[in-house]
Amino acid sequence: MPQRLVLLKTWLTDVLGTAAFDIAPASSDASFRRYFRLRYDGRSLIVMDAPPAQEDTAPFLHIAELLSAEGLNAPRILATDIHQGFLLLTDLGDTPYLQVLSNATADRLYGDALSTLLHMQQISGDRLDALPPYDHALLLREMNLFRDWYLKRQRQQTFSPPQEQSLDDVFGHLANSALDQPMVFVHRDYHSRNLMFTKKANPGIIDFQDAVQGPVTYDLVSLLRDCYIRWPRARVEAWALDYLRAARRVGIVGTTSDAIDDETWLCWFDWMGVQRHLKAAGIFARLNLRDGKPGYLGDIPRTLGYVREVAERYGELQPLLDFLPAGEAA
Repeated sequence: MPQRLVLLKTWLTDVLGTAAFDIAPASSDASFRRYFRLRYDGRSLIVMDAPPAQEDTAPFLHIAELLSAEGLNAPRILATDIHQGFLLLTDLGDTPYLQVLSNATADRLYGDALSTLLHMQQISGDRLDALPPYDHALLLREMNLFRDWYLKRQRQQTFSPPQEQSLDDVFGHLANSALDQPMVFVHRDYHSRNLMFTKKANPGIIDFQDAVQGPVTYDLVSLLRDCYIRWPRARVEAWALDYLRAARRVGIVGTTSDAIDDETWLCWFDWMGVQRHLKAAGIFARLNLRDGKPGYLGDIPRTLGYVREVAERYGELQPLLDFLPAGEAA
């Protein structure tokens, strides 16, 4: 890592034409990417360090350009060195939604985030078709992170063949529900740590490189049933249904003649959340065991609390309760 920092500073000196800049860590994420804040000539910029052996910058560049072309508040690309894995970006600030969300601010901040989501979900045509599909295989692969990393490795549980089949059956139900939904642009990590509070064009959108064409409720449940902050069920469902009304108005989920009813929408929303939260629990365990990043373990109780809450309400999902430790509710 020190060697990469030397390479990064050398590249920046070439790009800026000077070594008269200050650089300091800005953040890291759950991948191998690191971010630095660059102070230069009275400006603040962001530098991404994405080691090419572990990270491909092409998806980030593609989605950044797509979002910017849509007029959305994503970082603009100022300079690139794909070979070394360095990107120079505009700075969306250092205030994620998670820092400013409260009972008093939630309606306003989520209102902005939901308006932005509605805009993203109207991306269509060739731009949407160019995104990889969130297909059945990917949905199952993600849920199996829960089985393989959280249950079998983190908790060291063993399973009989009937138990394995029980999980397979639930995963199949969840995947089928996801694929029944209209397919739209999916950010795939649209939550309070990846939305930046900005004074203009709020929110700023980051960490979008894994975007796919996928289920309409995916980003909605990522935002409203966030792994990092929890709201009362009634408030969440009110936001979700408000979004349904907006999605109907712009034709994302059909017009009055073929509109999705509230019950179907909330079922899709609930089940999509279970799929996402099973995946997230598996990723948090993998970050701990494989990558030496235990900081996410504290978010597992909240994340699996959502799973328990939803599974208790749907007969097809109740077998999941046998795999959740007692007291795991948030």
